[in-house]
Parts: sequence; structure tokens; C-alpha cells
Amino acid sequence: MISQEELFFWLENDLLAMGVAIVLTGILIPKIILIAFRRQLFDEVDERKVHRGVVPRLGGIAFFPAILFSMAVIVALNLRFESPYMEGAVFSKIVPLYFEFAAIILLYLVGIADDLIGVRYLAKFVVQILAACLMVCSGMYISDFYGILWIHDMPVWLACIFTVFIVVYVVNALNLIDGIDGLASGLSLIALTFYAVVFFRGGEFIYSMFAVAAAGTLFPFFYYNVFGDARKQKKIFMGDTGALTTGMVLVFCAVAVMCGTPDFLDVDYNPSMVALSPLVIPCFDVFRVYFHRVRHGRNPFLPDKCHIHHKLLALGVNQTRALLTILVASGGFIGLNVLLSPYVNPTVLLLIDVVIWTGGNILLTKAIRRRERRLNKPLYQ
Repeated sequence: MISQEELFFWLENDLLAMGVAIVLTGILIPKIILIAFRRQLFDEVDERKVHRGVVPRLGGIAFFPAILFSMAVIVALNLRFESPYMEGAVFSKIVPLYFEFAAIILLYLVGIADDLIGVRYLAKFVVQILAACLMVCSGMYISDFYGILWIHDMPVWLACIFTVFIVVYVVNALNLIDGIDGLASGLSLIALTFYAVVFFRGGEFIYSMFAVAAAGTLFPFFYYNVFGDARKQKKIFMGDTGALTTGMVLVFCAVAVMCGTPDFLDVDYNPSMVALSPLVIPCFDVFRVYFHRVRHGRNPFLPDKCHIHHKLLALGVNQTRALLTILVASGGFIGLNVLLSPYVNPTVLLLIDVVIWTGGNILLTKAIRRRERRLNKPLYQ
């Protein structure tokens, strides 16, 4: 039984880690913007982009240093002054965290290279697989579906291969949905906050600190990304560096939920549905987009304008309302899955998610076609 004193100890440390991450990222991002404008490091504007004007895309450079520094300094201070609860918690999770940091470093470096000079997709894909393999090497892999598709235990070799696939899929899903201001960071903030609460309630306090530190890096970025003015050189994008880093953090949290001990969650909650819930929109959207491209005879790996935010924009909704709509929908999926998880079979619950997502997209497409007929011009391909 966790004492009230221990809970307060970890809550204080979580808030400190988040605070340090917010302050450090808030200091770094304006400096990154300044350097980007001095060196002319901007995101290219083309017909696929929804933004106008020159905007740096190096915001993600601040993420990993801020996460690592905030966790390192909080943990080190507690160990230095022999805090009673830190040592055991840290050393029980040190192997997964070290492998996770190594995986993030790989993605962070390839992301920087891509944002600065460009990296071929195949090279990025290989690095993503290597990062996924590092996480599997830590002993964190999905060996139990907890009843989704009526699957429970899997052989270790199959679990490792499936986990590598899931890591690469989620990392790319977050990267691909990063199409309007605040979308990737907003979805990630919701997901990381949710995971932090789940870890805290389950007694996985180091993972909770990791999640809140990552969330802390996104608050200043979200401000500059959504509310910053490009004309005043106050706006920035996260770029591949930020999307790959954040995606790796999110998939680590999701896998950690599914790898928890049997008493990690309240007895009635299904770990698979809890882990999946915050990732429904990016994961479902990238699957729908790939299927849409193949159905229309297009290369599924070439970018276009058929993501969920493009649909909302095609309806005449501005970026702010599109962002809020998608974020509310993400919160709705989380609430639905968590509330129904104790009472509904996980396969049925997943099917409900798919039906809601598919039905919503069909309604959006019909509304877009009506608007196209009214305006007599194509709005969405």
C-alpha cells in the first residue's frame, strides 16, 4: 500500500520535472527561432502546406534536452540528498529508460538532419526500426493483447516483431498528422497527461515523471506554434525532430501500460484499451489515409491533403476550430474507452471506435461534396 506521504513526494517531483521542462523549453525556443531566422532555416511553402509565410521548423530541437535535463536533475538531487523513495523506483526502471533514451537519441539526430538538409524516407525508416529494436531489447514488448481480437499471450519472437511494427507505426502516425498548428503537440499533450495519470495511479512513478517532463516541453512550443505571429518572427514548427521524439515517447508510454504488472491498473480496466485510447486519432487517421491513397491509385507513401484536418479545412472550418474539434474528439475517445473498458469486450470496444471514426469520416466527406456542388469547385481529393 502506497502511503500518502509517498504520493505527495512523487506529486511534488512530477510538478518540479514539468516546471523545469517548461522553463528550459521556454528559454530554448526563442533562441532557436532567432538562430533559424539568422541562418534562413525555414519550412518550405508548397501547395500541400496550410501555412503562409516563412516559419522555422526546428522547435523539436528543444524537446529531448529539456526532457533529459529535467529528469536527470530531479532524480540526481533526490539521490544526492537520500530521499527515501527515489532509489528503488529509479533502479527498477533504469534499463527500460536507458534504452528509451538511446532510441530517442537516434530519432532525434535523424530528425535534426532531416529538418536541416533532408533525409531519404528509407534511411529514416531504417533508423526507426533500430530505435524500435532498442526498446524491445529493454524487455518492453507487447506479449499480451488482453483479449483484443480474442488474442492473449503471444510467442516472444512474434511479440518482438509486432512491437517493432507498432513503434514504427505510431512514430510515423504522429509525424504524418502534424499538418496544422498545434495538432501534433495538442494530441500529444492530451495523451501524455493521460498516461501520466495512469502511471501515477498505478504506482509507476518514474514513468509518470517521464510523461509529465515530456508534456512540459510541449506547453511552450504549443504557445509559439499556435499563438505565435510569423510576421513578428515568433512562430515555429516542431519539424521531424519534434514529431519523431514525441512519437517515441508516446509509444514508450503505451507499451509500458501494456507491460505493467497485473495490479498496475484497477482490476476492471483493460490495459490494451487504456494504452490505445490516446492514440486512436493519429493511428486511425494514418490507416485511413493510406487506404484512401491506394483506393485512388496513388502512392501511399507520397504526401497529399487527405488527412482529417484537411477534411475539416475543406468544409470551410478555420485552423483553430479544426484543432479544437480534433482535440475534443481525442478526449472523447479516451473517455469512451476508459469508461466502457470494464463493461465491454475489448474487441467490441475497438469495433465501436472504428465505427465511430468511419461514420464520422463518411459524414465529413458527404458534407464536403455538398459544399463542392454549392461552390462548383473541388475542395478535397
